[in-house]
Amino acid sequence: MNDNISDKDKKEWEDFLKSDEKIFDKDNNYQNKEFFKTKSIDLHGYTLDQANKKIEEFIQYSYNEKINKIIVVTGKGLHSQNEKNPYVSKDLSILKHSVPNFIYNNRNLMKLITELKDAEIKDGGSGAFYIYLKKNK
Repeated sequence: MNDNISDKDKKEWEDFLKSDEKIFDKDNNYQNKEFFKTKSIDLHGYTLDQANKKIEEFIQYSYNEKINKIIVVTGKGLHSQNEKNPYVSKDLSILKHSVPNFIYNNRNLMKLITELKDAEIKDGGSGAFYIYLKKNK
């Protein structure tokens, strides 16, 4: 690298420092980012019926409160006791699978929802998911 800076470059730099001109910060371009009004709910410890009733109420409440995004924490089902019962579906009795299934099959809830999506690691990863709600006018 050349340590010699031309007089022209020095002059341009000094002029820039004296001016009110701002450098565009591409890493913090807030104009293009979407901001969501977010709520979360943790369903750990709920039975399947309790979780389904709770999520139905919570989605309706969030929609009425003009929430855009819900983080639903279900857990990964690692501590589920359903493996002991041969008459219970291994996957569908675990909240991680059954709650989204309940939502998809509920027409009234799906009218309020634009998308269900897996959560990012910071929000619970495979033990959580997002619900994006339609705009409440």
